[in-house]
Amino acid sequence: MRDVAIVAFAQSPHRRRTDELSEVDLLMPVLHEVLGATGLKANEIGFTCSGSADYLAGRAFSFTMALDGVGAHPPISESHVEMDGAWALYEAWVKIMTGEADTALVYSYGKSSPGEVRDVLTRQLDPYYLAPLWPDSVSLAALQAQALIDAGDTDAAALASIAARSRAEATANPYAQLTGDVPAGDHLVHPLRTGDCPPIGDGAAAVVLAAGDTARALCARPAWIRGIDHRIEAHSLGVRDLTDSPSTRLAAQHAGAFERPVDTAELHAPFTSQEVVLRKALGLGGDTRINPSGGALAANPIMAAGLIRLGEAAARIHRGESDRALAHATSGPCLQQNLVAVLEGESAHV
Repeated sequence: MRDVAIVAFAQSPHRRRTDELSEVDLLMPVLHEVLGATGLKANEIGFTCSGSADYLAGRAFSFTMALDGVGAHPPISESHVEMDGAWALYEAWVKIMTGEADTALVYSYGKSSPGEVRDVLTRQLDPYYLAPLWPDSVSLAALQAQALIDAGDTDAAALASIAARSRAEATANPYAQLTGDVPAGDHLVHPLRTGDCPPIGDGAAAVVLAAGDTARALCARPAWIRGIDHRIEAHSLGVRDLTDSPSTRLAAQHAGAFERPVDTAELHAPFTSQEVVLRKALGLGGDTRINPSGGALAANPIMAAGLIRLGEAAARIHRGESDRALAHATSGPCLQQNLVAVLEGESAHV
């Protein structure tokens, strides 16, 4: 087993629209910043992995264009996942753990503004029974929220307080899209109001991973990945208990999240109701600071928001603001796929 750490993190300012920018334009400043933080050049990276979705771009193999931002000559060892960048980070972590690389560049991006996100995300659904009905992502999240309310796990006031706390925390985040006193708004799909839902926007993020002494040479206080795991729920929503997330709990268990308390948790909860589910599944109490970055309610670039949760948790460790942090990423309707990582600072290294 090798010690692997996140040694650098960068992200773009998240905006409602970036019509003037291509995916490469969006990525280039982020890639330059994250590599500049380590002093590495692109040709010194052992492995490169990206996460994105062709459905957002509206064309097949769109990620190959984004490689122009990295530079594919001289030839590089590269891979891509049609998932959030958090899963690209997992692939890169495996690559380093097997000894095939000592460093890795992971990046992801999402331009949600060109299309109708609620319609695009229906393509994630079961193609035989659910997708033909075109239930959009907000409507499915509303079903989950109503199930939580019916079970007595939350209510409208509690959901509103989650939204208010998240946007208040985001005031200290220069990259956030929504900050401060954002009105709850009208019901978008009952019981969810506009404030319970994530903003639509464009953005990109990148991290650099490194092993052992290489990590220590590149970063004053690396964020060591003590455990990482991902699991999936049943594809059919009708056979799931939407008030719980067994896959998150199992991933956290395998990542070692329950061995000791965490002081920070960056949860990928695009809807307020999903934070309720995640906090219960992860057993998070009042001593854990939840989403100090503002979370996905402040900025939710699809296919990058999960990687950003890992990056934000790592950045707090880099700055000495956290010693043991949990990062979570999700993909699919109603928390269908979940990844959990536990990060620790050098002082907690054992």
